[in-house]
Amino acid sequence: MAPISGNDNLRPVVFSGPSGTGKSTLIKKLFTKHPDLFGFSVSHATRKPRPGEVDGTHYHFVPVEKFESMIAEDAFLEHAKFGGNYYGSSKKAVQDVAEGRGKDINGGVAEGKRICIFDIEMEGVKQLKKSPLEPRICFIQPPSVEILEQRLRGRGDTDEASIQKRLAQAKNEIEYCKTEGKNDKVIINDDLDRTFNELDEWVMKDISNTASA
Repeated sequence: MAPISGNDNLRPVVFSGPSGTGKSTLIKKLFTKHPDLFGFSVSHATRKPRPGEVDGTHYHFVPVEKFESMIAEDAFLEHAKFGGNYYGSSKKAVQDVAEGRGKDINGGVAEGKRICIFDIEMEGVKQLKKSPLEPRICFIQPPSVEILEQRLRGRGDTDEASIQKRLAQAKNEIEYCKTEGKNDKVIINDDLDRTFNELDEWVMKDISNTASA
């Protein structure tokens, strides 16, 4: 596989955390502030699109049969089943970012070689940690499970069974993130602006250090 950024020393950045913690909003703010620096690894998913989601921008929405055929073809860097649906990051999506054919957060073409950004689930993180990509991993944590439940219910597009599955998964992810060495950074999203400032500082520090090396 080709390098995953225009600078071989810059590692991809992985964002993980329970559904409803604000990962997508934070990633969008990062792309807005640094429009020429990052490319988004658009994951594949077998779930139905939520209102406002666009195929090829937020996810590549595919049938289960297609996803399973891609698994058989070893097309994924990581993949997992979550909430009854498959999710995965294809090797092609990462290659596209490396070769200037990736996506920005709004679905436009991210021209030029970029630093690859992932937004994936816990099982995917475990797989990427074993890969040669050596990603930097940031876990976005909710202030509490109770507040996370309020956010999930506030979406209005998730049934009760799905909410309970997501809450159970969130508890597992929060427990996992407490294990030393599993994440490079853990940020509690209790205030969007404060959280983004902390996130931006952490992401850019590594880039600045590499540029000055």
